[in-house]
Amino acid sequence: MPTPPDQHAYPTHWEADVVLRDGGTAQIRPITPDDAQRLVSFYEHVSDESKYYRFFAPYPRLSDRDVHRFTHHDYVDRVGLAAIVGGEFIATVRYDRIDGRGRSASAPADEAEVAFLVQDAHQGRGVASALLEHIAAVARERGIRRFAAEVLPANTKMIKVFTDAGYTQQRSFEDGVVRLEFDLEPTDRSLAVMRAREQRAEARSVQRLLAPGSVAVIGTGRAPGGVGRTVLRNLLDGGFTGSLYAVNRAFPEGGAPLDPEGVPGHRALREIDGPVDLAIVAVPAGQVPSVVADCGEHGVQGLVVLSAGYAESGPEGRARQRDLVRQARTYGMRVIGPNAFGVINTADGVRLNASLTPHLPIPGRLGLFTQSGAIGIALLSGLHRRGAGLAGLAGIAGISTFVSAGNRADVSGNDLLQYWFDDPQTDVALMYLESIGNPRKFTRLAKRTAAVKPVVVVKGARHSGAAPTGHAVPTTRIPDATVSALLRQAGVIRVDTVTELADVGVLLASQPLPAGPRVAILGNSESLGLLTYDACLTEGLRPLPPRDLTTAAEPGDFHSALTEALADDGCDAVVVTAIPWVGDTCAADLAAAVREAADAAPGPGGTKPVAVVHLEIPDLVESLAGMRDEGDAPRARRIPAYPAAERAVRALAEAVRYARWREESAEPGRVPEYDDIDESGAAADIEVLLAPAASAPAESVPAPGVPAEGRPHSGAPPPDDAATAAAGVELSAADTQRLLARYGVSVLPALPAPGPDAAVRAAERLGFPVALKPTAPHLRHRTDLGGVRLGLGGEAELRRAYAELTDYLGPPEELGLVVQRMAPRGVDTVVRAAIDPAAGAVLSFGLAGAPSELLGDTAHRLVPATDRDAAELIRSIRTAPLLFGWRGSKPVDTAALEELLLRVSRLVDDHPEMVAVDLEPVVVAQRALSVLGASARLAPPPVRTDLGPRHLPAY
Repeated sequence: MPTPPDQHAYPTHWEADVVLRDGGTAQIRPITPDDAQRLVSFYEHVSDESKYYRFFAPYPRLSDRDVHRFTHHDYVDRVGLAAIVGGEFIATVRYDRIDGRGRSASAPADEAEVAFLVQDAHQGRGVASALLEHIAAVARERGIRRFAAEVLPANTKMIKVFTDAGYTQQRSFEDGVVRLEFDLEPTDRSLAVMRAREQRAEARSVQRLLAPGSVAVIGTGRAPGGVGRTVLRNLLDGGFTGSLYAVNRAFPEGGAPLDPEGVPGHRALREIDGPVDLAIVAVPAGQVPSVVADCGEHGVQGLVVLSAGYAESGPEGRARQRDLVRQARTYGMRVIGPNAFGVINTADGVRLNASLTPHLPIPGRLGLFTQSGAIGIALLSGLHRRGAGLAGLAGIAGISTFVSAGNRADVSGNDLLQYWFDDPQTDVALMYLESIGNPRKFTRLAKRTAAVKPVVVVKGARHSGAAPTGHAVPTTRIPDATVSALLRQAGVIRVDTVTELADVGVLLASQPLPAGPRVAILGNSESLGLLTYDACLTEGLRPLPPRDLTTAAEPGDFHSALTEALADDGCDAVVVTAIPWVGDTCAADLAAAVREAADAAPGPGGTKPVAVVHLEIPDLVESLAGMRDEGDAPRARRIPAYPAAERAVRALAEAVRYARWREESAEPGRVPEYDDIDESGAAADIEVLLAPAASAPAESVPAPGVPAEGRPHSGAPPPDDAATAAAGVELSAADTQRLLARYGVSVLPALPAPGPDAAVRAAERLGFPVALKPTAPHLRHRTDLGGVRLGLGGEAELRRAYAELTDYLGPPEELGLVVQRMAPRGVDTVVRAAIDPAAGAVLSFGLAGAPSELLGDTAHRLVPATDRDAAELIRSIRTAPLLFGWRGSKPVDTAALEELLLRVSRLVDDHPEMVAVDLEPVVVAQRALSVLGASARLAPPPVRTDLGPRHLPAY
């Protein structure tokens, strides 16, 4: 079968940057005829043994014919990909489509033979596994569904690559060769394998940046002051345990000590004899390309670029930023920045302060990522004050690692989540984000991390509608409130301010998770106790009556009261309130009493969180932070202190919600099966309905773009939002109803009423009483305009309503009036599902009408929704009491509503072409429900980057 000429064009969207097992990067791209010399050079560096494994015979060199065959491809039946570092091939993979083998001549084969070759020096880095993921995605795009590979039994490494991939496979042995055949359709296991490799590789790439054995500061000034010299000074003062070098091309030849510590000065990296793992770049933007080239040639593993003048400065700077990342990845390096504030690692074996903050923070259990240097400074300073104690010892608000990513051109919050997931030094992840480049991936990673340790996020730029100048992110139609709801579903603790970020982080890092919402309150101020009580009610907690110890209370009284509260099975957490006292009692005495009582609590009491609210007792914070004694054993539990009741309670409430999420996530529910769903029938309908859009002239659809999260090739070249919209099809009412019926969702019939006589005939057909309503887009569901007449019991009443509506709202042809049979009375609700290119498929629910719209009272869950998700969805809106018998009304059929939500979720999940479904109103009665209106839109599904091969974001 002839291949269309346009399929032979070079497929740019197959290019991708990947992170390898050791944390280095490589580029994967199609091999072209211009790569002939690269291929020859690559082959010369492959051992004879590896060549034998590839060709099953001695094969010392490639012939001219071989070179031509391996560099000339049609990108359909014959495809070759190369992994490239430093401009040179380090590995190749190739597939050749197998002939029809008995198939008809018009039917292309869906099987191909695949073969790899990896340079010996790069074996063990996971290059072959990455190439397999990418060549499999390419093959699927070209209609190939199965790979076959012949491998010599002694080639155990390559056999392992295939068997570990997670695809469904068959193995046979014949004529001394192992033949492996495997389907290319992604499976749960292959996706799990891919994501596990992604996690290990990206975590390793961050670990190389945060735990270097040697650091060079490039751009170190000869005189004190300046960015480079400041970072060098901070590295020295922090006690960095590795080798340290200062580089500046303006240094005098021969090198000279810069300061009493004797750091040698070098004019260039090549003058340094040993390896350099991390380079801190503090030179003007115009000099950065030459610095990056020097770093790449010297084998530097990663860069922290402090230099400004990139995307934050405008289009020219954005181009410089793209060039920076492209150049760094060419050499296998990752980049933090540009315009970064720096990185910190307080681990004893590292003590890295490669940042502009003057002091290495107190070591602790908090990991901190920020996209703003100013916010980073504020957080480090605030946490330092709250965890102040003995120098060099772990504090209540201590930091494990800190990354200020600046413009976030390469290393992002996703990478840090990969690192923190299994970092034993980090118990809580704190993140200040101004943009989320890949919400789908962020949500997936955050959910996995939150299952083992809390993830607390505060997001800036929530209402501007645009990302900060320096951040290149894809556009999203989902409002911030929806993003927040989806993050909550993933277990992310989202707070509103940087202060709350620190408040919640300190509590979670120092206290056990509460078992429930019951809070005991005790202290020496009745008023402060009442404020705490009110704050608990506001946050949805269940406070016990405050216990007033009176202003005469001594530390011993606090100790006794706290001991009793912690031993009480009726409470899950304790808030201690304190005001200044008269007498000889000092803050240290009170802190010791509280900490010792908390530490001594037996059984369940020992697993209850304790927080202190104080008014104007500044020394209490440091005393409660409680550093260790000179021995190895901790003296007592560290207790967080807050200067306002609202702050302590809000932090505690977040801990309660997170603990509940942890408990519920262990049993996430199930996606139910329904016997009456006709998935194949719906697929056939969708194919027919989308056919006109698929055959639309190419010029009517904008050229495909490359999403900011990378160049995926899990399907056809990815369309951008505009292309998807242009190719979309708004379904008619009949088509919508037919598709919904395939999934067991029936819509109450509505008959057109172009005139009063037609309205009467329709009503007689449906049966009185009926409703008369417009379908014009600007009037649909606008009951507030009086455009819907309900309960019309006879012909005269219907004709009168028809005349009133046309006189009031316009002629019948503009209104699109319809007649519909009356549904049982109930609560009007709205069910929606939509696919956002960045966040994925989202199921939404709320009550119908202006009040809910004005209040933004809508709940959201990611698709596919489980039975637990559906139950929580309808209960999480503020107006949910109306569904459960508010003010004596009868509860409605929420079970039927949950089933409707699950059926709509299944429809969108089974058929991603269903990019929008809108059911409004859905009237939920005491028994059953009625869907009175429905609309739907079809479009080619957005590319699922999370199902394609792993790769880095595009620059």
